[in-house]
Amino acid sequence: MSRFEDPVIISNSISGVIANREQCPAIPYTPAEYAAEARRAVDEGASQIHIHARKPDGTPSWDVEDFRLITEAIREEVGDVIINYSTGAIGVPIEQRIEYLAELRPDVAALNMSSMNYAKYSRRRKEFVFKAVFENSFDTIIEFVTAMKELGIQPEHECFDAGHVANVDPLIDMGLLEEPLQISLVMGVVGGIRPTPRNVEVMADQIPGGAEGPNNWQVIGISRDQWKLLGAAVVLGGNVRAGVEDNLYLPDGSMAKSNGELVEKARQIVEDAGRRVATVEEARKLLGLERN
Repeated sequence: MSRFEDPVIISNSISGVIANREQCPAIPYTPAEYAAEARRAVDEGASQIHIHARKPDGTPSWDVEDFRLITEAIREEVGDVIINYSTGAIGVPIEQRIEYLAELRPDVAALNMSSMNYAKYSRRRKEFVFKAVFENSFDTIIEFVTAMKELGIQPEHECFDAGHVANVDPLIDMGLLEEPLQISLVMGVVGGIRPTPRNVEVMADQIPGGAEGPNNWQVIGISRDQWKLLGAAVVLGGNVRAGVEDNLYLPDGSMAKSNGELVEKARQIVEDAGRRVATVEEARKLLGLERN
């Protein structure tokens, strides 16, 4: 079966940590709200839920109990779905981020693959909305990879530029990673690669084995450039992610009322390209995941 005949895994970025409900009322804060948004996303075709935890007041959280309550609420609402935890943070100790992985053992955990400037810029205001140095040294990456390997958690390698993809090479050579990998091409963050369809192809070519090789890859498009990037990913044989962490707006410019609306548009892109959406069972098989 060629990559183009494979079903497409749709991941849902259900919350994020940067935007708040003043910017988009659909962003979930409480476990019950996460569960309701997960239901909407899964009903539209999402098979993987990427979770940044929040406290009920919307404050970002890296506490075990918040991840636990959110995960339990989602699983109770939708049954089997691939659970993917964020590990990214600025100023939060690595030990704290590994603690909730060790306690809760998600199927997948995101792993940022290089240090970088990370920012959002406002052209209207002519200033940065925020800016920071996002530390992900090889020492940090190896600590996370080693912990994930011991815990039986699959890394999702988040790559914000073409060179970040190549950072998996030494980890494979060291025996810390085994193919098939799960690689995310994150495009549109200020400090990372420009969000153009041509650059989707550039980044996909850096994946070990190429875009049609043995490794699974998806595009994460930030802001409204997302839709053209997801289209390019589907045409090139990749998977896609949609949700309020990445982008708040539908292709017509209106604000999404739910994660489900964003996933629905991603599903339409998949189907319009002549491909189909993977079930949760198919996604687990493609990613080499055993049910936790």
